[in-house]
Amino acid sequence: MIVDEKVVVDEASKKLVVGGSRQGVGSSIFATGQLSANFYASSCPNFSSIISSAVNSAVSNEARMGASLLRLHFHDCFVNGCDASVLLDDTANFTGEKTAIPNNNSLRGFDVIDTIKSQLESSCPGVISCADIVAKAALDSVVALGGPSWNLVFGRRDSTTASLSAANSNIPAPTLNLSGLITSFSNQGFTTNEMVALSGSHTIGQARCTIFRARLYNENNINSSFATSLRANCPSSGGDNNLSPLDVASPTSFDNAYFNNLLNQNGLLHSDQQLFNGGSTDAQVRTYNANSATFLTDFANGMLKMSNLNPLTGSSGEVRTNCRRTN
Repeated sequence: MIVDEKVVVDEASKKLVVGGSRQGVGSSIFATGQLSANFYASSCPNFSSIISSAVNSAVSNEARMGASLLRLHFHDCFVNGCDASVLLDDTANFTGEKTAIPNNNSLRGFDVIDTIKSQLESSCPGVISCADIVAKAALDSVVALGGPSWNLVFGRRDSTTASLSAANSNIPAPTLNLSGLITSFSNQGFTTNEMVALSGSHTIGQARCTIFRARLYNENNINSSFATSLRANCPSSGGDNNLSPLDVASPTSFDNAYFNNLLNQNGLLHSDQQLFNGGSTDAQVRTYNANSATFLTDFANGMLKMSNLNPLTGSSGEVRTNCRRTN
């Protein structure tokens, strides 16, 4: 899907060139026509190490931050593309995405992004976009927790607007059934297998009691001892913000334990257990449980595809000086 602007074909490279446009989720040619691994090679050659160092420090201080930065990237890209719209604060005449149902009192890591942006502005002012920072921070977070890397390309620009309504409608809810999950990811150009692979991000991170309470007390496809162990920290009323790990087996290691949890009906969220509940994705869960390398490869490929969702490039958007507000 190409939105806005004129599309031409560079005959020398046979790649689509989109003049200052949003580039869509089809082939990698569409997604990376103006993005490049070497985009900042001359303008800010040390940007990558600056981001990595800050992420490693943040994750070392709090392992959960790795999951939070990964989730921040996901919640950015699923709402009108990877354009850092999720970072914009509300103002008197502007409503951003931070108060959307999936984000409000839940999305974290904004301070880490602020720190990185400040360091980059000192090193090479006005060069590195917030959207590229979010994408790289997510990659570095996964690597810091023992997960795979992927070949990010850069050159995303930052949006000058945001969409509360799109954030409320596009981000898959933890209450979704399998068909809803498949549809939600399909709307962003992902296959069902890619959806399962990306769901493996729940091998790290934590969730609030209010998100999984209904599963503990109302669902039958949950291991009884697992449910009992969680109820002490998540009572039937109260304790809404009490946290439990999404992967009880290895909550701060990026591995394939999440899928073993599903086989044993130890999925924390309703949407997690839907991946292994007698449906079309059961076989994929078994495959990832049996073969860690296959999962890690598929996850990395899925993340690369997600990082290229509908970026602003060229003369579209801007490079924000402060990630929380437009220039």
